[in-house]
Amino acid sequence: MNDNFRDPLGPARDGESVEGSPEGGAEREVGHLPVMVDEVIETLAANADSLQIDATLGGAGHAERILEASAPDGRLLGLDADGAAIARARRRLARFGDRAVLRQANFRELARVAPEAGFGAVDGLFMDLGLSSYQLGDVERGFGFRAGGSLDMRFDTSRGRPAADLLATLDARELTALFRKYGEEPFAGRISRAIVETRASTPIETAEQLAALVERSVPGKARGRRIHPATRVFQALRIAVNDELGALEAGLAASLVLLRPGGRLVVLSYHSLEDRIVKRFIATEQRGCICPPEVPICVCGRQPRLRSLGRSRTPGAAEIHSNPRSRSARLRGAERVAA
Repeated sequence: MNDNFRDPLGPARDGESVEGSPEGGAEREVGHLPVMVDEVIETLAANADSLQIDATLGGAGHAERILEASAPDGRLLGLDADGAAIARARRRLARFGDRAVLRQANFRELARVAPEAGFGAVDGLFMDLGLSSYQLGDVERGFGFRAGGSLDMRFDTSRGRPAADLLATLDARELTALFRKYGEEPFAGRISRAIVETRASTPIETAEQLAALVERSVPGKARGRRIHPATRVFQALRIAVNDELGALEAGLAASLVLLRPGGRLVVLSYHSLEDRIVKRFIATEQRGCICPPEVPICVCGRQPRLRSLGRSRTPGAAEIHSNPRSRSARLRGAERVAA
């Protein structure tokens, strides 16, 4: 994996610092430090009276800053698939009144939800692809092995199959493919065989069980690394349960429909699988023409729809020191160009 994406379970959207330092302000919830928030606001260029979308509310730290930057009359549509996140965001953003419009929805539904909410043409669209600190600490859903709990891993618990179901029903070959594709796990085969052998006598239903099983399954040399041996397995299961990469592709495609000319797309990703999709999407839409290289002149007529806003950005040393969970973050931005 790219060295900038070393710990896919470590960073969190609106990441909670290890020290638990509050952002400050009576309305701010203790422990939340939105990742690269200054860089996000700068890249979005959220001006007064603009229309903005935060497609992944999390703890609403970024949304709060976007609303402040777009005062006095700018409005923001905030989405999150997690109903608990919507409830927290509603409390945090209450002071902005009807300038904050919240909807429980996955960003794969942007093309439908945004126009229905009055955000059919917007000036900025922000996507933060990390887990929130609340999700990592939720013992009811088992997103992280440090918090433990039931192996659910669904953002929206009313939809889809929990992770425990996948572990109980997929065969070793299918599990191996899943761990390799979504976790880039080098010991996928060994781990998958151990899961199948274990579940024959004992169901694997908790984060603690799975983390311990993975740790026992990998070679000793893999246990002394900085990240826990189960990190990539948990990442792979979460991505599969929520179809995160498919949702990302749908959300990016929707940005081309929703952004006005000059509107900006800003994405924070935390591992190479996500970043690769974002990077290729921007590059493709900036190039425009999709004719094969052997065709001497363009015959597709496809025009560029995005302009890259420069190289990707990563957190500075000071932010990583105050919020270690931000260390894997990578920010990319692009601007919608007129057709």
